[in-house]
Amino acid sequence: MNCKKPVLSDHLAFLSVKHGVYLSELFDAIVEARRTGEATCEELKIEYRGSVAGEAILLITKSGKVVVQFRAAEEFLLRKNINFESWMHTEQIYRQIARQGNALAGSGAPRPIQDLRHGMKKVHVEAEITETSKPVLVHTQYGNNVLLTNASIADNSGKIRLCLWNEQADFVKVGDSVRIDGASVTSFKGERQLRLGKKGTITVIQNGIPQANRTTAESPRNLLFA
Repeated sequence: MNCKKPVLSDHLAFLSVKHGVYLSELFDAIVEARRTGEATCEELKIEYRGSVAGEAILLITKSGKVVVQFRAAEEFLLRKNINFESWMHTEQIYRQIARQGNALAGSGAPRPIQDLRHGMKKVHVEAEITETSKPVLVHTQYGNNVLLTNASIADNSGKIRLCLWNEQADFVKVGDSVRIDGASVTSFKGERQLRLGKKGTITVIQNGIPQANRTTAESPRNLLFA
């Protein structure tokens, strides 16, 4: 593995996505392994194997099998206040996230909100509406106005913003349990968002029985926010 800082950050981001661990926790475990000799991050075990020319040699294994061995500059491991989110915004990461998200979506299994990452498509989530904003008119670059409601949904693992357009804008209320199918994960000003898009659906569930289902019209693109 190339030990240059930009390349190493890309590789660590890729490992975090591939193995389903938080990038910040993976980095902290690597730093801890450098300090104490070894550390763990979920199912990953990180071992410090010594240093050469100012670079730490680290080995990552999973269930006894080697995942990767790489070098990291000692000064790289001393970095503080890292914006890990910025490490995730590469085409390689987006492609890997999309592949993993689509594979899970095909299984029909709900995705925990904490595992949602920018670039995922065909996402299936089951959660509760915890907050809704008042619908507002948003002017698009195409000269038309659309209604927008920003809702927050949560499950046991975390929460995320859900964007609802036009006829969906007043579709849900706080306390509703919902099932979302075919959504995409995007981000706006660093915040993750779920968008239903052209084919996504949202179903309000009461006592486990679907009460209503509606497919959205295609969400407007390149919106101009006030």
